[in-house]
Amino acid sequence: MADSARNRPPDRDAEDCRTASPLSGKKKAQQSPGIRTKYQSSAPGHCLKRVTLTKPTFCHNCSDFIWGLVGFLCEVCNFMCHEKCLKTLRWACSCMTPSLVRVPVAHCFGPSGQKKRFCSVCRKLTEGNGALRCEVCELHVHADCAIFSCADCRSSHLDETLEQDTFHHHWREGNLASAARCDVCRRSCGSSDVLSGMRCEWCGVTSHASCYLGVPPECTLGRLRCMTLHPDRVRLHFRNFSKMHCYRIAESCSQELDNSDDVDQNAAASKEGPETATSKQLKVFDGDDAMKRGCFRLVSIMRAIKNEEVVEAALRAFYLPDDPQDFELKEVSYTHRLHSDDILNRNGGTDNRGGSLKDGGDAWLLRAKPRDPEVIKVYMARPRSGAAVVSVSVSKESTAASVLSEVLSLLQRQEEDASSFSLMEVYMSSKQVQRQTLTPQEKIQDKLQEIRKVSLRQMNQTRFYLVEDRKSAVQVSLLIGGLTPQLNRDEYVQLIQEQLTIKSHLVTLSHIYPSQGAVALQVSCFSEAERIYMLAKDTSVNNKALTSLVIAEIEHGAPREDVCPLLVFVNPKSGGMKGRELLYGFRKLLNPHQVFDISNGGPLAGLHTFREVPKFRVLVCGGDGTTGWVLGVLEAIRHKLVCREPPIGIVPLGTGNDLARVLRWGAGYGGEDPHHILVSVDEADEVLMDRWTILLDAQDISEDGKENGFLEPPKIVQMNNYFGLGIDADVSLDFHQAREDEPDKFTSRFHNKGVYVKVGLQKISATRSLHKELRLQVDGRDVPLPHIEGLIFLNIPSWGSGADLWGSEVDVRHGKPRIDDGMLEVVGVTGVVHMGQVQSGLRSGIRIAQGTYIRLTVNKPIPVQVDGEPWIQSPGHIIISAAGPKVRMLKKSKQKQKKSSAGSKDKRSESPSSKEGGH
Repeated sequence: MADSARNRPPDRDAEDCRTASPLSGKKKAQQSPGIRTKYQSSAPGHCLKRVTLTKPTFCHNCSDFIWGLVGFLCEVCNFMCHEKCLKTLRWACSCMTPSLVRVPVAHCFGPSGQKKRFCSVCRKLTEGNGALRCEVCELHVHADCAIFSCADCRSSHLDETLEQDTFHHHWREGNLASAARCDVCRRSCGSSDVLSGMRCEWCGVTSHASCYLGVPPECTLGRLRCMTLHPDRVRLHFRNFSKMHCYRIAESCSQELDNSDDVDQNAAASKEGPETATSKQLKVFDGDDAMKRGCFRLVSIMRAIKNEEVVEAALRAFYLPDDPQDFELKEVSYTHRLHSDDILNRNGGTDNRGGSLKDGGDAWLLRAKPRDPEVIKVYMARPRSGAAVVSVSVSKESTAASVLSEVLSLLQRQEEDASSFSLMEVYMSSKQVQRQTLTPQEKIQDKLQEIRKVSLRQMNQTRFYLVEDRKSAVQVSLLIGGLTPQLNRDEYVQLIQEQLTIKSHLVTLSHIYPSQGAVALQVSCFSEAERIYMLAKDTSVNNKALTSLVIAEIEHGAPREDVCPLLVFVNPKSGGMKGRELLYGFRKLLNPHQVFDISNGGPLAGLHTFREVPKFRVLVCGGDGTTGWVLGVLEAIRHKLVCREPPIGIVPLGTGNDLARVLRWGAGYGGEDPHHILVSVDEADEVLMDRWTILLDAQDISEDGKENGFLEPPKIVQMNNYFGLGIDADVSLDFHQAREDEPDKFTSRFHNKGVYVKVGLQKISATRSLHKELRLQVDGRDVPLPHIEGLIFLNIPSWGSGADLWGSEVDVRHGKPRIDDGMLEVVGVTGVVHMGQVQSGLRSGIRIAQGTYIRLTVNKPIPVQVDGEPWIQSPGHIIISAAGPKVRMLKKSKQKQKKSSAGSKDKRSESPSSKEGGH
C-alpha cells in the first residue's frame, strides 16, 4: 500500500495527536523486543511473545480464563491468548487492519458513552474523557489511538467509485456482552473483561474470532432486515463532504474533540518518569509531517540494544507491520544514518541544536530505505469474478500507465483499452477518505518515496485502485431551511440567488416546501455544492439562521413485500442524555441514513429523504410536542410523498407522554434495549387517530357578545391530545415560563413533575368564574357551563401524565371515548385541588358534552394550551373541527408487551445491541 502526500491538505489526524502522544507515552511506551523467542500464529501481523502472568487474565481468542502462569502476548496490539489458541487464531493484529478493509468508509468520532468499552487498537479499557466512539458503528478507541484506526466503518450507501460485489458481513471485534453466543459452535463468545468475540454490525450475528470464517459470508441484515434501509438502495454523491455532514451529525461534538487536544506539549512530556540506568526513552517520528507538528511516539528500550531491535520497537509503536530490515533510524538533529550497532552508547545522548525538543530526550526519525524494485497491491474498484487484488512489481521507470497495462494483463483483460482506466490512490484515514487520480506519466516509485517521507503511518493506510473511467452525472442534493415561508417558486429562486449567489447553470430547485420555508437544491458540481453548504450555514434571512443539510437519494422501485423501512426521528434534548444514546443506538442498528436528529433540520429532512419510498413507517423518539411537530409537518407535505399516510410509533422521552401511554408505549423511556424497541415497532398494530384543527379568531367582544373588530390575525393550530382553557392552561403557562428561564434544570421527568406540582400549589387560591367568560356551542347547540375554573377538550383518554379525566363510569348520555370516533369529550375542573384529585385517581372531571364541532366565544383574555404548549389568547371566537383524514398510529401489541415484561432476560441475550452490552 502506498500514496503520495503532494497536493494533499494537511493530515488532521496527525494534528489531533500532537499533544496526545506525549501524554500517552507513559501508558503506551513500546518496550524493545530484547532476545525473547517469537511465536508464529495463523493470524497475520501479531508479534507474540511468551510471558509470565502475574494477575488473573482472560484469553482474547476464546474469552476463557487462562489457567496457569504462561500466556502469549502480542507486543504490537496487546493481544493475549492461551498456548492452545495459537493454532486457531484468525483475527489479524491492529497493524493489519488497513489490509482487511473492503470499501473504505471514514468514521464519525464523538465522545464515548458511560458504558465499559475496550479500545479496538490497543485492546485496553477506555476510561475518562479521552475515549472516542464512532457514531454509526461499534468502534471504540482512545483519543491517541484514533489515528492508528483506519476507514473501516460500515458502508451505508452506494459509493460512486468503489463498490463490492456482494453484500458481506461487516465484522467488528469485541465489546460484546458476556451473554453473547457463537453462531457456529453455540458456545459463549462474549466477554466483559477483554476485547473478545466478533459481531456483524449489520445483522448482529456473533461468533468467536476462531469461528467467524465459518459463517456464510453474505449478510442478510438479520432480524431487522424488514425495516432496514438496504445500502444498495441509497445513493450519495459526497466528495468534499465529511461523513459527519453526510449523516447530519452535530458538528459541535467534533469541534469539542478537536479543542480537547490543545494541550501544552512540553508540560505533557515533562510528566514522564525519569529514565533508569538500564532503560532509555526515545521520541520517534514517522515522517516530515510528524516532525512539523511535533507528533511523536515514545519508545522505551534497553540501553544496550541493537539497531534492528530499536527499529522493530519503533515500527510497533506506529502499528506498522513491515520488515525492520527495510527501515532505519536517523537522528533528528544531524539526520545521519546510525551505523553504530549500539545506538545509545554515545555518552551524551542527542544534541538538540534544532531547538524543537528541549527536554533532553533523544529524538529520532524513522525512515524507509530505498527499494528497487518493490511490489505494490492494486485493488479492483468494481470487482468482477476473479481476483479482487493483484500484486505488481514496480521499478524506477514504472509509470501509472505501465502499471495499468500490467494489471489488466494479470486480470486477463488485455483486450480492453487501458486508456479507459485510471490508477487512483486512496488514503484511508479514520476521519476522512481522500482520493486522487494519478496521471498516466506519474512515476510510481517517486510517489511511494514521497509519501513515506511525509508519514509512514499514512503509507500503511493507503491503497491503489484500478478505476474504470465512467462519466456519471454529479448530483449533490442539499436541503436549505429557514427561508421565508409561503413564497412561490420564482420568489424562492430570487431569494436563493440573492442570499447564496448560486450559479444557475449548476443549481436547480428540485422541490419547494412553502409551508416549511425550505427548498431542495440539485447541484451538479462538488465545489459549488460545498460552497453553498458552507455559505448557507453562515447566512440569515429575516434574523433567522438558515439550515443546510446533505440529503441522500433513495432509489425508488418496488421493494420486497416484507420490507417496510423505518424512518426514525430522535429529539436528543428530550429525556436528558437518553435521547442522545437512543440516537447512537438506532444509527448502529439501522442504516444511519434513516435516522434523523430532529433538532438538526426538523422532520422535513427525513420526510423529504423518504419522499419516493412507496411504503415506510415512522418512529418518533421524544415527548408529545415532538410527536405533534412530526404530525404537523407530515400533514403539510403529505401531498408530496408517495406514501402519504405512514403509520407512526412513539418512544416516550417527554414529561407527560399522554399519547404514548394511550398507544401502550409506556409512561416514559426507562433505558430499554433499542433492538427490543425496533422489534416492538415491527410487531405493532396500526390504529387510526383523529386530529383536530383549532381556528383562533381574536376579536374585540363586548359584554353583550357583539363583535367590534379584529384584534389580531386569525391563527390555526393542530391538536392531537387535548385543548385546555383556564386553570389547566394557567399552570402550564407558568411551568413553561420557568422552563424557558432555566432550560438546563429541566432535564429529568421527576424534576419537571416536581416543578409542575409547585406551580400548581401557587395557584390553589386562584378563582376564576370561567362560565361567565365563555360561551360554548357543541354541534350547533348551546351548552350551559357549570361553575368551573378550567375547560378541557379531550381527543385521547389520557391527560396530565396519564390521568383519566373523563372517567370510566358508564353514562347513558355519552358514549365510550375512542381515539378514532370523530368525537371530542368536553370536561370541566373546579380548580387546582380538583386537578390534583384527578391525577391521584380519586375522582374524575365534570362531564359536559361530546361532539364533532365546537364553537367557543371568549369575552376576556384567557390562558389556553394545546398539547402542553400554552399562551394567552385574546378575546374572540375559537372553532374546533376535524382536521382532514385520520392519521395512522402504531399501537404496541399486547402480546409483545407481555413478552417483553416476562421474558426480557431471555430476549436480551438474543438481541444484537444487548450482545454489545447495551447502550
